[in-house]
Amino acid sequence: MGQAAYLSQHHNLDASYQIGFYIAVPESVRWPVLVLAILASVVGSQVIISGTFSIISQSQSLSCFPRVKVVHTSDKVHGQIYIPEVNWILMVLCIAVTVGFRNTKHMGNASGLAVITVMLVTTCLMSLVIMLCWDRSPWLALAFFLFFGSIEALYFSASLIKFLEGAWLPILLALILLAVMFVWHHTTIKKYEYDTHNKVTLEWLLALGDKLGMVRVPGIGLVYTDLTSSVPANFSRFVTNLPAFHRVLVFVCVKSVTVPHVLPAERYLVGRVGPPGHRSYRYIVRYGYRDVHQDMDSFETELVESLATFIKLDALFRCSDAGGGDQRDSSYYERENALTVIGSNPLRRHMSLGYDESHSHDGASSGSDRVDGIELAAAPVVVKKQVRFAVAPPRSPGVDESVLEELHELCEAREAGTAFILGHSHVKTKPGSSLLKRLAVAVGVGYNFLRRNCRGPDVALRVPPASLLEVGMVYVL
Repeated sequence: MGQAAYLSQHHNLDASYQIGFYIAVPESVRWPVLVLAILASVVGSQVIISGTFSIISQSQSLSCFPRVKVVHTSDKVHGQIYIPEVNWILMVLCIAVTVGFRNTKHMGNASGLAVITVMLVTTCLMSLVIMLCWDRSPWLALAFFLFFGSIEALYFSASLIKFLEGAWLPILLALILLAVMFVWHHTTIKKYEYDTHNKVTLEWLLALGDKLGMVRVPGIGLVYTDLTSSVPANFSRFVTNLPAFHRVLVFVCVKSVTVPHVLPAERYLVGRVGPPGHRSYRYIVRYGYRDVHQDMDSFETELVESLATFIKLDALFRCSDAGGGDQRDSSYYERENALTVIGSNPLRRHMSLGYDESHSHDGASSGSDRVDGIELAAAPVVVKKQVRFAVAPPRSPGVDESVLEELHELCEAREAGTAFILGHSHVKTKPGSSLLKRLAVAVGVGYNFLRRNCRGPDVALRVPPASLLEVGMVYVL
């Protein structure tokens, strides 16, 4: 306001290169004001950077932005994050704008339009908050919008006059980001709908086993999917064309939740896919935003331990259900192939389960330590990483031959090795009318470009390349 008052009385500056802000400052305090302006610019830039990181992170969580690396820099503050790729993009854009404009007037016009647009959008959203979140009268929201919106509309119209003098830049950047977010979100939703509508049951796949000559190969197959039920379309298409999959099949779904940490007892949800004879399981892993994803060795170890625990819990539940056991404990255990939380299930107190926490034993001596236990070992080397879970003798109550057989098969599959099966999607568009067809082709090409140039799921999940099996899937949307 002081600058505007000065310029209203002094229309003609001495030189065209002089800036109105500094010409309005007295000569005696010009240098302190310059230092203050630089510090204010630093603070403002940090606010813009932090806001950009927050928006990108939330958009990525909502599947509205391609996968980027998000580094959480604080254990206590939820929104304190750092995104290296976005930080580099901002730096390049700042240099490009400075070199391209070479004029503070044009940069000021671009900044002015961006700021007033943010204020106008905030006023519109605040009116909705007053009505929907605060449950206030619509007349109050309308009065708020008219009072502040009319003032901001005047500034917005004044900024639009400078559209050709630099104000076009924020609109161009906004359109580019909008196109990227629309392409990614639209295609992601369409892919999920395609998987949901084309999912099949494992029973249907195994029913075709006699016709297709389906075989089960040794080992554990970890199929990564976004679905929490049934079998994804890419796996069913893979099996029907190449009718072979692992003896122990685990459909793994990794979910990120909006809490800092997930307790280990609440992290894993395990359930069956089909009857016990299929040896197929559903495995959902929940991570907090501050949890560090384990390396694959520890992940495999905890996965096998969780599966062994689930098999015992399932046997206990079946025995208690058949014998009319404690109904309160049975009610906690989900029925009909549903999921149970490993680690916090109340049936665990009825189960004598022993773990050996050590991870480095001599292979020759460890074999004679347990007679009634099952030892899961890695590749035969001098020092082996082992997982142990105790199995009660066959005559013990609650454990029958089928449970022992299932645990032994799990042990043999672990020793045979683990394969990580990921979907490698490629999007194609359906033929349609001229305009819609061109738009669909552009969306498909844009999504394939973003998918190839952003972080892949194998990098995000830290899958070892030697054990990775990518299944190609063409989505015709």
